Amino acid sequence: MFIAEATDSVSIAPSWDRTAAAETRRLGEVPAANVGDALQRMTVMDGGIRLFTEHAALLGNALTVNVRSGDNLAIHRALDEARPGDVLVVNGHGDMTRALVGDLIGEIMVNAGVTGAVVDGAIRDVQALSEMGLAVYARAITPAGPFKNGPGTIGAPVAVGGVVVAAGDVLVGDADGVVVVPRRRVKEVLDAVGGIVEKEELLRRRILAARPDRAAVAR
Repeated sequence: MFIAEATDSVSIAPSWDRTAAAETRRLGEVPAANVGDALQRMTVMDGGIRLFTEHAALLGNALTVNVRSGDNLAIHRALDEARPGDVLVVNGHGDMTRALVGDLIGEIMVNAGVTGAVVDGAIRDVQALSEMGLAVYARAITPAGPFKNGPGTIGAPVAVGGVVVAAGDVLVGDADGVVVVPRRRVKEVLDAVGGIVEKEELLRRRILAARPDRAAVAR
């Protein structure tokens, strides 16, 4: 950690598996909405979890953190466990009075190869996070900083945006929002999503083919 606070109050799961990089990349090749469709729209985070940075492509394995409202000590400790391609997923209990992620944590995320964050709470330093190329979703922005007292948990399942996220699940996000792909269902989603995209494209072609010639209508 880059801060000196004691982390005795933070518990850490002994280990967890990540989804294979090749499978994760394939999930990132389709819109989040279609990934959600393949999961019967049951693991789509609610609309209160919004994109605040300019970079809209979120993809990676969940590094889960549960914190006390307004306290980010466990987030600092969690980044010691991060691997390249992880996404920080924080249950901040919807608290919007204290920012849990800002530019300094963003810099640590970049060092660790963490691609972005989803925070059920508030963030700050949005412009700086954007300039770092991070995709960061949250409920709110506030300039108010956090406490660093703990407690917290790392690597255990968390509730974020109305969805349960386990460490190692895949997060797929774009301008529409964030979808969680449970690790055990990755193959199922990959098998289904191509057909969903193809079906939508066929319907789109029918709609466009039926569109009136606007030039003719104008005459």
